[in-house]
Amino acid sequence: MQNLKKTISIPLLAAALSLAVFAIIALSISDNQIHQFDDSLITLIQGMESPSMTRWMEFFTWIGSGLPVIVITIISMIILYVFLRHRRELLFLGCVIAGSAILNTLLKLMFQRARPTIHRIIEVTGYSFPSGHSMAAFSLYGGLAFLIWKHIPTAAGRVFMIIVSATFILTIGMSRIYLGVHYPSDVVGGYFLSGCWLATCIWFYQRYLERISLLQSKKLA
Repeated sequence: MQNLKKTISIPLLAAALSLAVFAIIALSISDNQIHQFDDSLITLIQGMESPSMTRWMEFFTWIGSGLPVIVITIISMIILYVFLRHRRELLFLGCVIAGSAILNTLLKLMFQRARPTIHRIIEVTGYSFPSGHSMAAFSLYGGLAFLIWKHIPTAAGRVFMIIVSATFILTIGMSRIYLGVHYPSDVVGGYFLSGCWLATCIWFYQRYLERISLLQSKKLA
């Protein structure tokens, strides 16, 4: 039981640390102290511009947009239910994705940060901080990695899954900077806020599973 409590406390610690980093980024934006970080990364990432790179970045930014995220989520839920017979996991994944979207909308209205205006490759509307694409990507692929982890029998398979998930998360965020519609701090802030929300959901989910296990043990006793 002691080991179980230690395991359950890890998501809470991760959530607290992620929230603290997000708060630091948010305060830096409010005080205009983060421009050097943003300008340096924008110069680095947009310096890679080429026709082929632009096509790739447009593809990944499309993958991270509303409709594809909804479609990927629905397909994932179907797979979890039909092939793995998961039901609780469907509620978990749905809460992670929906909660992330709600948080993003509320915080954008709170901060009302204007988007970058220099060298935009595509045009979008709305506020900039935190990045909705980065939050959706972290929530979706992070949530899926958490659910699928225990079903992968080998260490190599788990490492591969983490690499694939991280690649999608990072590239979707990078695409928003490359295309000129987000500051790097929007993307990084979105990652940490979504990480906080995902870790919190994991903690509640693990607590729920623990209670179910205890109830089943009492029935068998």
